[in-house]
Amino acid sequence: MSNISGFVKRIRDIMRNDAGINGDAQRIEQIAWMLFLKVYDSKENDWEFNEDDYQSIIPEPCRWRNWAHEENGKGMTGDALLNFVNNTVFPVLKGNDIKDAIGNVLIAGVQVDPTTPPKKQIVKSTFENANNYMKDGVLLRQIINVIDDLDLGDYEESHAFGEIYESILRELQSAGSAGEFYTPRPVTDFMAQMIQPKIGERCADFACGTGGFLTSWLKELDKVKKTTDDVELYNQSIYGREKKQFPYMLCVTNMLLHDIDIPKIEHGNSLLYNVLDYTDKDKFEVILMNPPYGGSEKADVKNHFPDDLASSETADLFMSVIMYRLKEQGRAAVILPDGFLFGTDNAKVAIKKKLFSEFNVHTIIRMPHSVFSPYTSITTNILFFEKTKPTEETWFYRLDMPEGYKHFSKTKPMKIEHFAPAINWWNNREEIIVDDFPKAKSYNIEEIKALNYNIDLCGYPHEEEEILPPQDLIKEYREKRASLDADIDRVLAEIMALLGENNES
Repeated sequence: MSNISGFVKRIRDIMRNDAGINGDAQRIEQIAWMLFLKVYDSKENDWEFNEDDYQSIIPEPCRWRNWAHEENGKGMTGDALLNFVNNTVFPVLKGNDIKDAIGNVLIAGVQVDPTTPPKKQIVKSTFENANNYMKDGVLLRQIINVIDDLDLGDYEESHAFGEIYESILRELQSAGSAGEFYTPRPVTDFMAQMIQPKIGERCADFACGTGGFLTSWLKELDKVKKTTDDVELYNQSIYGREKKQFPYMLCVTNMLLHDIDIPKIEHGNSLLYNVLDYTDKDKFEVILMNPPYGGSEKADVKNHFPDDLASSETADLFMSVIMYRLKEQGRAAVILPDGFLFGTDNAKVAIKKKLFSEFNVHTIIRMPHSVFSPYTSITTNILFFEKTKPTEETWFYRLDMPEGYKHFSKTKPMKIEHFAPAINWWNNREEIIVDDFPKAKSYNIEEIKALNYNIDLCGYPHEEEEILPPQDLIKEYREKRASLDADIDRVLAEIMALLGENNES
């Protein structure tokens, strides 16, 4: 591809002319399924080279190389292309047979069963709820050609495209509700760095979205892999589960781009399993997550949790899942909103009591406001804990807004270097007091219990109201009262006039 940096812009410009594309969310979803097929086709080239008996699960007419790729400028376009995509490619990949007028099967739909290798299963699961929104076959051909130009067999270009793919995922934040799938990469990178991945460990994210935490984990793990055995363990080191189809598709593609040939990414809701049924094989050495929060689940979902932990808040339920699925000696880093820290309802207190009594909650990082701006104003925190021993003390550290920033935005986003003060403090912990307010401080478990597990500590000082001298304060309040009394008298007079009453009541 001659100008890989212009990839997204070229596609956007073409799609703007198609009447079927309505907004960024559809545009990105349209790109997503085509990218998946292109990336998967590139992976199949590798598998065919390395496996003598490799056979694609995709029927030959529907493989990217056989319908999307142009030879000598010749390929399907216009209505013929549109008809083939809508009435052959999509039905087949969703598992439906293509038949002739008398019912003979012309192309068998993709079918999977428990014996189907995971790297083949992902084709059908990826397309279960995918859509082709484009209505202009000529424009569709132009998009396909841009994507097909990618040489994913070339290491440098493949790596470069990985960066482009990250930019596509960032754009999800401006694509309406799709923004919930993306956690800023500096945040996931910081968490993965602090967790310090080791070869042989598996990292899980039970609401993995587009796979941001998993890619950050792989990036850190890549630094320590050396042998061919390490590479094999690297390939088996991630597990994700995602409820929504679109981010699931993006995540699978993301893992393939990161050289995970067998991405263990499942499509489904992690809350639909009884937490008491999990065994050791269902548990992981590391969990990195930003659970969905702010939502609520159906009443029957709560039946999968012990009564005292059966919160109606999604983030609370995921915290319980995390606690039940973290291995002995395992480590976790989880993003949670302020509401979890200061919440004192029965379920939240029960969850936090279990967390502190069964896990070592060693560090809580209070993140600055607007980390997820402008898409949500919710202030968040990172909880680091281990399944090693009950908590004895917890360090709190407030990460302040960087100098020169009033808030983060699309044009001034958070960067990994903004975590530098926290990283420096992490390895040399000490209490920090700023303006008589704690920025970093350790609290023992007895102090935390005494607060009824309200762990809203070392937070951000609020601007205090100016305290005036007593005489000035009295004068100000008298003026405010007089003004308020006058307003009340005026409104009462208007009401009484409307009622036809006189003022002599």
